[in-house]
Amino acid sequence: MHVLILRVFQIDQVLIHQKIELLEALFSFETNNQYEIKNSLGQKIYKAKEKNDCCTRNCCGSLRSFDMKIKDNNDREVIRLIRPFRCVSCWCPCCLQELEVQAPPGTTIGYVNQDWHPCLPRFSISNANKEKVMALEGPCFACNCCGDVNFELKSKDGKEPIGRISKQWSGLLKEVFTDTDNFGIQFPMDLDVKMKAVLMGACFLIDFMFFEKVGEANQRSTVFS
Repeated sequence: MHVLILRVFQIDQVLIHQKIELLEALFSFETNNQYEIKNSLGQKIYKAKEKNDCCTRNCCGSLRSFDMKIKDNNDREVIRLIRPFRCVSCWCPCCLQELEVQAPPGTTIGYVNQDWHPCLPRFSISNANKEKVMALEGPCFACNCCGDVNFELKSKDGKEPIGRISKQWSGLLKEVFTDTDNFGIQFPMDLDVKMKAVLMGACFLIDFMFFEKVGEANQRSTVFS
């Protein structure tokens, strides 16, 4: 955990930028997502890359399972995100989304679990024992129409606002023709460093669930399974 602590202990904001993939932009062929993770000064502190196979990416779309490796600037893997496949069923509580966060790889530090709700995207941010630590709540329609989309981070009882995950508007051309997204994560400076890492995982899960476009349909997913 020493590398993770060094990078995120004394920050209260993280910026995540998805890299543009030429194959996706030109041919709508889904490739492994890649991201740069930066601090509030714009300095790159991590890089992240999705890992799965071509069939999974292009057949399962935004619901696909994946392992995502997050590495530091010395190419050392410090965080691993594991997302199992879940089918689409907004009325079935047994099909809700989940993401496991490991840091270092092999050591689970927390989970992001979707909470059932008929209208709103809601998530629980939990520790390694699956005990709820924080709540995350998005808007009824999680799509951005010329503006940012905010997912509010709250205390575990859902009453006290303590931060947010924001999908940032990237401009009309970029939003229409690519699925490259920009996010900002805000959290308390003194938040447990492990929970900061879990919130990064929550940001990636949100990106796949609501802002990932797949194939020729070129549509954003606005369902939460």
